[in-house]
This record gives sequence, structure tokens and C-alpha cells, in this order.
Amino acid sequence: MTHSFVLHVRDAELEPEPLAPEQIVSGTPEVTGKVVWESEDGRQVRGVWQITPGVVTDTEADELFVVISGSATIEVEGGPTLTVGPGDMAVLREGDRTTWTVHETLRKAYAINL
Repeated sequence: MTHSFVLHVRDAELEPEPLAPEQIVSGTPEVTGKVVWESEDGRQVRGVWQITPGVVTDTEADELFVVISGSATIEVEGGPTLTVGPGDMAVLREGDRTTWTVHETLRKAYAINL
């Protein structure tokens, strides 16, 4: 998008974003998402992301996100354990190795810097 815009995050239609099998620790979590804006150089990305219950691992980018719905516990290797739910803002640092335990389908709006 090249112009200013508004998006109702709760109702945004998302596309499947399959997880790599090695990321799934337990359960059958499914991920969907939508990039709503990306800078010309591809180094800044804004979007909506959703994951259903289960446990997954990830290596994070530099990200700020706000939880719209659902809940999860995010264990940062060598760092804090974050408990997030609706209205919470969280920051993950590039290279953080995380384990996400998703209790209720979680939807977030995010801003990533690459």
C-alpha cells in the first residue's frame, strides 16, 4: 500500500502460513497472517498474525506487537517468560529464541524491522 489506511484487525481475512514441522513441539497449531504494509526496501513489515493453540518454537525478528485476542506464554531462552493477552503490547528482539505456548487462538497486529 502506498497510502494511509485503516484495517479492522479482528475481522481481517488471513492466509495460511504453514509452520515448519520442526517448529511444532506439541498440538496441531495452525498459523495464518496478512502483510498489510511493507517498506520499499523490505526492511519494515506491518501485518496481522494468528496462531491456534499448541506449542511452537521460533527465532524472532525485531518485533513490536499488540495482542488483539487470545492468550499465550512466550518463553525467551535465557530471558523472561512473557504472558500476553488482549491489549498487551510486547517487544521481541532479533535473534530471541522463543517457545510459544498458545492457550487460546492468538491474533496480533505487528511491526517488524529486519
